[in-house]
Amino acid sequence: MAKRTSLLSSVAAAAVLLAAAAGGALSADLGETAQASTNGTLAATAGCGKAPTLSSGTRTISSGGQNRSYILRIPDGYDRNHPYRLIFGFHWLNGSANNVASAGYYGLLPLSNNSTIFVAPQGIDNGWANTNGRDLTLFDDISRQIENDLCVDTSQRFALGWSYGGAMSYAVACARPNVVRAVTVISGANLSGCNGGTQPVAYFGIHGIYDSVLNISMGRSLRDTFVRNNGCTAQSPREPSRGSLTHITTTYSGCREGYPVQWAAFDGDHTPSPVDGSSSPNDSRTWTSGEIWRFFSQFASTTPPTTAPPTSVPPTTPPVTTAPPTTPPVTTPPPGEPGACTATYRTVNTWPGGFQAEVTVANNGATTLNGWTVRLTLASGQAISSLWNGVNTGTTGSVSVRNADYNGTVGANGSTTFGFTATGNGATAPSGVSCTSP
Repeated sequence: MAKRTSLLSSVAAAAVLLAAAAGGALSADLGETAQASTNGTLAATAGCGKAPTLSSGTRTISSGGQNRSYILRIPDGYDRNHPYRLIFGFHWLNGSANNVASAGYYGLLPLSNNSTIFVAPQGIDNGWANTNGRDLTLFDDISRQIENDLCVDTSQRFALGWSYGGAMSYAVACARPNVVRAVTVISGANLSGCNGGTQPVAYFGIHGIYDSVLNISMGRSLRDTFVRNNGCTAQSPREPSRGSLTHITTTYSGCREGYPVQWAAFDGDHTPSPVDGSSSPNDSRTWTSGEIWRFFSQFASTTPPTTAPPTSVPPTTPPVTTAPPTTPPVTTPPPGEPGACTATYRTVNTWPGGFQAEVTVANNGATTLNGWTVRLTLASGQAISSLWNGVNTGTTGSVSVRNADYNGTVGANGSTTFGFTATGNGATAPSGVSCTSP
């Protein structure tokens, strides 16, 4: 996102990805803990009662023979004898773990009131192709490392993500139903595979009715997997009309106890931050964070009924990847004063009739920036359809974008990003890209 800092820079190219094979088994110790939790006993992780050695920040881990990384956020005042909720937040294509962490883990961090351990893993090539199950293995390895050191409630593990991150959350739900209690998939599709996909997991899907990157039909298909698995009554949930600037959330009936399915369709495009009554996404005003938090927090520290293991694994196909086209970056001149900001534009993805872009706001000075505004002039025929990690004035021609509430402070030598999707030909970069502060 930020929420998604670059919330999220990313994903038209994901529309051309096919599901990757999603193998990889849980390590024995994590698997035993998961089994204990589904048998009705809240298993205390090995980290409960121990003085932790892990701390908040970027961590490295060896996984599948590769050096991988993730960002960990431990609650303030961490109590080693208290089991905490654990939430994985997966970034979007060309996004990063830092984007997710900077955006408050899709806006859930400020709502958690120090009740939750948050994790933002980093994908290879900034995506989640999950080739040969490598990203599921990463999920397993991070989970094991955290739970061996910190106190986690084994009945309170969750995953969420937007776009490619939503696809990875879906893959986790398919392959690790006895590990995760619930997932939320925002504007997702089957891009990371579905190894298994036959057991129930509480599921919340969110999608825009005119998503130009991953059509809403793709999101409905993911949802319907868990409508079936969870024993819910099939239905066609009501969805808002084009131009209504609203969203409609439906809770399915008839679902197996403890395994709800929820679906929210909104009048909007490919964004994690829709706002009712507005066509401009906004991380600080979106309704998604509150609804996701309510969905996750409804589950008490108890365990769902045991489910039988899957009897077969669906076939998978190797991923087909296409490198997104790029355009040369457009950068403002170096700052003349300490604390001045620069803005660098790049085209992330293009598709017929539209494109996705990202702007990096950097502070190359010696003092902290407290607020920033980027100005640029879009080429003729280009119009912004959605924007995240900033607040825009104007959608065509001369446009200004100021910082969101959470990313206005940029330390010396630091940076943040905002992104947008737009209609029109993305081959022509905007002119007059500049940054001022405050």
